[in-house]
Amino acid sequence: MSLPLSGLRVLDLTRLLPGPLCTLWLADLGAEIIKIEAPEGGDYARWYPPIRQRMSGIFAALNRNKRSIAMDLKHPQAVEAFLRLVPQVDILVESFRPGVMERMGLGYEQLRVLNPRLVYCAITGYGQDGPLAQRAGHDLNYLARAGLLDVQRKADGSLPMPGVQIGDIAGGSLVGVTSILAALYQRERTGEGSFCDVSMSESLLSFLVMELGQRAAGLVQEPAENFLRGGVPCYGVYACQDGRYLSVGALEPKFWATLVQVLGLPELLHEALEQGEAGQRVRDALTEAFSKKTRDEWVAIFAQHDACVEPVLAVDELAQDPQWQARQALLSHEHPSEGDFVLPRSPIRLRGAEEPSLLPAPSLGQDGTVVLQELGFSSEEIEALSLSGALLLPE
Repeated sequence: MSLPLSGLRVLDLTRLLPGPLCTLWLADLGAEIIKIEAPEGGDYARWYPPIRQRMSGIFAALNRNKRSIAMDLKHPQAVEAFLRLVPQVDILVESFRPGVMERMGLGYEQLRVLNPRLVYCAITGYGQDGPLAQRAGHDLNYLARAGLLDVQRKADGSLPMPGVQIGDIAGGSLVGVTSILAALYQRERTGEGSFCDVSMSESLLSFLVMELGQRAAGLVQEPAENFLRGGVPCYGVYACQDGRYLSVGALEPKFWATLVQVLGLPELLHEALEQGEAGQRVRDALTEAFSKKTRDEWVAIFAQHDACVEPVLAVDELAQDPQWQARQALLSHEHPSEGDFVLPRSPIRLRGAEEPSLLPAPSLGQDGTVVLQELGFSSEEIEALSLSGALLLPE
């Protein structure tokens, strides 16, 4: 079975993380990605340290299976050339502030005249309208504005910094792909494209659906009291003898019963959900029990018991984990100038579909000539664009 998006062509005007990961997942589903970059420097992620050889590891990881055109969209001739591309593509993804594309003459209403079937996806921090539409921001700001930082508040009132870019990836990349796929399905029924307004901060509000449901039912808790945030002993993280950790998610009675039996603490059978001083007493007992063996010794023991106990793995341990090896969740990828990478596979899998290609991330503008020729530009037209400064071609 061919890849589901084979035959679809995407213009990718995004940079850094949210948009490039969105288009990477589209590429892994079979879409052809044409990455449009500014001639001066290109995608900012190209130069984000550390640099492997000629590009950053981040850029190489996010931009495989894409082709690069270095086109200055502030140049009138580049805009004219870009408009010639629009009727030949299916999807456009951009991450500028609202109004930027319109000022260049490339907004959705302008482009849909040329291509009524175009699916246009704009990924922004706060959406296309509202008082914050023009506000600059990054992942931490979106988490804060959406209430997600506050619900992570610890008992002492401090706020932990998130270890990964939740807003960028879950609020931007994933919602971007979902919106595009929905718009493509609608296009199949109606023949018309759509504008996908992806607000990373607004997308994060969905993470509070359980919290808001509880509040509607009259339960208002301090974050540290919530049973899913360490408020009860059956759901938390415990240190082992070697300083490494186990996650315990024994919420259901059957799992808690198994856990306390394995730990030799049967007297705690009915104390899984204790809070306050009583909860701390139970937590201390579990802490003492787990401290008697190393993490991996406990992993071997709990491999024989269904108790919702799993190791806290470090990033460097992931490639050796049997589950991820069995799923082939991480792939080896060799870049001709940057060397070997171990990267996560796309989380979007269709059984029976062919494997996506593994083209290396492109150098800035390396595909300009080939792609433009494929899309109907003559050699003379490409040379004229280059001489005018509208297009950067590799030496």
